[in-house]
Amino acid sequence: MPGSVFLDGEDVTLRTIEEEDLDFLQRHINDPAVRTPIGATTPVNATDEREWFESMSEGDDVSLLICADGDTVGTISLMDINADHGFGELGYWIAPDAWGEGYATTATRLLVGHAFDQRRLHKVSAKVFDYNTGSQRVLEKVGFTGEGVDREEAFVDGEYVDVHRYGLLEDEWRELQA
Repeated sequence: MPGSVFLDGEDVTLRTIEEEDLDFLQRHINDPAVRTPIGATTPVNATDEREWFESMSEGDDVSLLICADGDTVGTISLMDINADHGFGELGYWIAPDAWGEGYATTATRLLVGHAFDQRRLHKVSAKVFDYNTGSQRVLEKVGFTGEGVDREEAFVDGEYVDVHRYGLLEDEWRELQA
């Protein structure tokens, strides 16, 4: 069973990442269906995953498991938090067998709410590769606005691809919640 519930939503819970979750995380981060959309290019072995896990307590990043019906289906993070500027970047992935169920959208809403309500951030951003239209839809459903495209900024699977930048301001979020 994954760690303690940190945020609870209708369809998903966001739980702490525990040592027993490392196998799930390592297995999926190496899956081409997961690693390609998020731009992971280096294989991750058990030692690498453990080092990442042990480093989680060193910064302000928030990394959580996305769970549905008691099963782990993915992970979501709020990274590069800058409290002085009120900014953080969102990242997530869902295991392929759980795609299309709305888990990423629900988890994103939960973590964005936490960013604005508890972390006092003013803006949350996200970056998405041009071909990852599913992730672009998730962000747009939550209320993110496209802010620009960094042309051919990433080299993925043998070609340069555009990176779309998205942002959501706290007042925009509050208006959507009203």
